[in-house]
Amino acid sequence: MGYDPLTEPEALAIYNFTLSYNFRLVIAFHTQGQEIYWQFQDFNPPNSEYIGNRFAQASGYLLAETPYNSSFAGYKDWFIQEYNRPGYTIEAGIGENPLPISQFDEIYNNIISILILGAVL
Repeated sequence: MGYDPLTEPEALAIYNFTLSYNFRLVIAFHTQGQEIYWQFQDFNPPNSEYIGNRFAQASGYLLAETPYNSSFAGYKDWFIQEYNRPGYTIEAGIGENPLPISQFDEIYNNIISILILGAVL
């Protein structure tokens, strides 16, 4: 975790990767909560909520508003603000981090449909 935006090599790598492609949407995976965060502040790119609802229906996760204290530092927040395109944080799994490997199959089964839908929507 860096002290400023883009100070860490992995953040810079994702930033440069994103600048190199014309992504229609982005999906960031985190752990904790089995929720899908879909908006950033007052930015609501076209079809964001619709796609988020499709992801929620397919995965069984709750489509939720991004908590204020979770905003401002995420990849999806930057993408939404910079590109005005849909971005999602998928909070997979539930429990104490690191999540146990025993949750892998359940998480995979919940999120595979999100990945497929994300590729075709």
